[in-house]
This record gives sequence, C-alpha cells and structure tokens, in this order.
Amino acid sequence: MNPFTDLLDATISIGGVPILWREIIGNAFGLASAYGGMKRVVWAWPIGIVGNLLLFTVFLGGVFNTPQALDLYGQAGRQVMFLIVSVYGWYQWSRARKQGVRESAETDPSRSIVTEPHEDTAAVQPRWATGRERLGLLIAGVVGTVGCAMIFSALGSWGPWADAWIFTGSVLATYGMARGWTEFWLIWIGVDIVGVPLLLAAGYYPSAVLYIVYGAFVIWGFTVWMKVHTESGGAPEPDREHATV
Repeated sequence: MNPFTDLLDATISIGGVPILWREIIGNAFGLASAYGGMKRVVWAWPIGIVGNLLLFTVFLGGVFNTPQALDLYGQAGRQVMFLIVSVYGWYQWSRARKQGVRESAETDPSRSIVTEPHEDTAAVQPRWATGRERLGLLIAGVVGTVGCAMIFSALGSWGPWADAWIFTGSVLATYGMARGWTEFWLIWIGVDIVGVPLLLAAGYYPSAVLYIVYGAFVIWGFTVWMKVHTESGGAPEPDREHATV
C-alpha cells in the first residue's frame, strides 16, 4: 500500500456518490483564502496556494483517476495560474503591510495572523479600477476566453467554452484582488454563474456546492470592500498615479 496514493484516492460516499476528500479539502482552503482576501490579510495567499495544489489533481480526473475521470483543463490550468498570480499577490500585500507597520507606531506586535488587521496594517486599500484598467480587463477577458476555448477544444477538454471563461475570469479576478480593485468581486460572480452548471454536469458536486457558497460569499465581500472604499473617500481620478501603478 502506498500512503501517498491512498491519500489521493480517499473518498467519502454522499448519497451513493463517491466524493474525493481532497476535492472537499481543496475547496475549503479556497474558501478560507477568499475570507482572508475580504479581511485584507496576507495569509489569504499561502492558504489559497495549498487549495490550488489539491484541486489541480482533482480536475485532471483522467490523469489522477478520479471518480469522474474527466479532464477539465481550464479548471486544472487555472490552479497553476493561481499559483503564479498568488505569489505576486503575496509579495504585493506583504510589502504593503510591512510598509504600513514601519510607518505606524500604534501597531500591536502580538497580533495573530488569524485576527482582523488593524486599520493601519491592512494589506491593501480597496479602490475602483480606472477606465483604462477596466478596458484592459474587458479586452483580456474576451481575448483570453476565445483563445483558451480554442486551446482546450484542441486538447479535448470537457465543456471548453465554459471552462475557458472560468479559467480567464479566475485569473483576472485574482489579479484584481492583488491590485486592490473592488471590481474583482464582480468578476468572481461571473465565474460562479458559469461554474456551477459546468461542475454539476461534470459530477464535481463538492466544487459546485462551494461555487454556490462562493457566490454568496463574494457578494458579502463586495459589500465589505465597498464600505471600506466609501469610508476612505472614493475612487481615484482616471489619470491619477494609480492608473499606472
């Protein structure tokens, strides 16, 4: 018996349907990362990376012999992209927080990584994207979805067009989170709307359920960021320095 293989293949039966534990655990880590993102704390990024690694093995069902035995290249590929973008976000937020700590004499050195950050140590200040940044998101969304759909179709991915949008939207939303753009929550909603039907049809039930939970969560997160954004005085003007930072 191989302990590593046993861990990968461990399942729980729900309603007579075998569900991988790593799919459940991977999505739980993803939800924890989303919560950390809403609270604007740095640990959101490494927690998300752990979830990405687990879910990568889940969505390559034909390779890792999952109960569904389906390859969703967009779902698997976005986990890889998440790793890249998350490293960037982790670096950006860590740098911003350290700078805030240096500039503040009120920081509590005993603060736990699981507690809500003080106002003066929040990792990022929410803001609306500028007009130029929104146009960039739109172009990247269209080009990325069409391009990925063509690639996924050639590879034999299951549900390539929906998978392509989920992949592209997820990358854009994660990048927007790293930049502190409030719009990233709205992109996540668009990803969830497409993701739930795709995952239900493919038999990835825990992931589909978690997408529904994410949908409610991102609406909550959006309202939280909107509140912080409003209290901070609103969005920057389109031609101000944030447009090129």
